[in-house]
Amino acid sequence: MSLRLLAEADWPLWREARLTALADAPDAFTARLADWDEGGETHWRARLALSDAHNLVALLDGEVVGMASGTPGDGPGTRELHSVWVSPRARGRGVGDRLLAEVESWARRSGANRLTLAVLPANAPALTLYRRHGYAVVAEGGRETVMAKEL
Repeated sequence: MSLRLLAEADWPLWREARLTALADAPDAFTARLADWDEGGETHWRARLALSDAHNLVALLDGEVVGMASGTPGDGPGTRELHSVWVSPRARGRGVGDRLLAEVESWARRSGANRLTLAVLPANAPALTLYRRHGYAVVAEGGRETVMAKEL
């Protein structure tokens, strides 16, 4: 398994990963497949063109089996973790661990001292992964649970 950092020109690979994730795990994301399925090239490039973002896919035998993104956060020293997904084919093989470790490493290199994320409360596998990596709940209620990790 390898990780690949995506550039704007990699939008077809990002599109493949995002659409596959939304189709595989529609209850794990606040976004819906229909929200992203209609987007053209400009739509897909926009996410990868974000300044100071870190978008990754995990590849196994040339196939996308995971993804994660890091983006600037709301305050100084904060970055956000988004769009974490691992294919059923690759679950239990450390893909999620590698994706989180890489986003955390990027956050540290970019000067962050805190990484935050939002997760749906019913997504037990994601909550387990995040807790295993040292994230703690900082806000509950509403549609999402917010977790953070001090770096």
